[in-house]
Amino acid sequence: MAVRPSVEGRIYHLRASKVNPYVLLPGDPDRVPLIASKWDEVTERNESREYRTYLGTYRGAPVTATSSGIGGPAASIAMDELAMIGARTIIRVGTTGSLWASIKVGDLIITRGAYRLDGASSNYAPPGYPAVPHPDVLNALVLAAESLGVRYHVGLTATTDTFYVGQGRPGFNGYLPPGGADLLGRLRGLNVVNLEMEASIVLTVANVYGLRAGAVMAVIANRETNEFDPHAGIEDEVSVANEAVRLLKEWDDAYPDKPVKSIMGIKR
Repeated sequence: MAVRPSVEGRIYHLRASKVNPYVLLPGDPDRVPLIASKWDEVTERNESREYRTYLGTYRGAPVTATSSGIGGPAASIAMDELAMIGARTIIRVGTTGSLWASIKVGDLIITRGAYRLDGASSNYAPPGYPAVPHPDVLNALVLAAESLGVRYHVGLTATTDTFYVGQGRPGFNGYLPPGGADLLGRLRGLNVVNLEMEASIVLTVANVYGLRAGAVMAVIANRETNEFDPHAGIEDEVSVANEAVRLLKEWDDAYPDKPVKSIMGIKR
């Protein structure tokens, strides 16, 4: 078996030796300190490349926040290395574009399944393999959003590898590949509610490895109304994600022998 790459006893890319079992996974490194600002304490900080990692506690729950950078390949590295050093529940805390005028900039989207238009997840599982959240995580995110009184939607997400032509935006000199101009209409026809770049990788890898995962995303763009605000909904999603971790820890403590424990304990 190949040896895990490490530097001075720390996993190669994240440069951490351990993480807490509940992990919040934003793409943007600057969102990590924002997430941690809601915690009771921060006990460790590590940073390497796009991967910024904080460990701490939130209302009694041991929690980690790690940035994944942009896109599926970077997210897959984070998922693998987090799992290797202790992660067991991972929640994507991202941003996204809504495909429907009714899902407004500043709202949250909680993913109930991801359409795998990316390439990275195919390295882990064949195309028919489902990218779905664990029901514990989905329920915790919904209950957290309800308890905090924020606007949210539960729906199907599409994940792509590229931000411009892969999401129907013209690239340099207006370039779009064949069929690119019709992408948003096709996705609306399938009742997909949003486009982003990491959820299907997070969910696929977690399911393959027997981990729990889910995704909550702030809507910062609306592709039907052409509205855009890069800060919209971020505070709400951070609060929801942290509160979901608290709920999951409470449930895990109350039901320590539930079946998911044996799944999560599989040795790989």
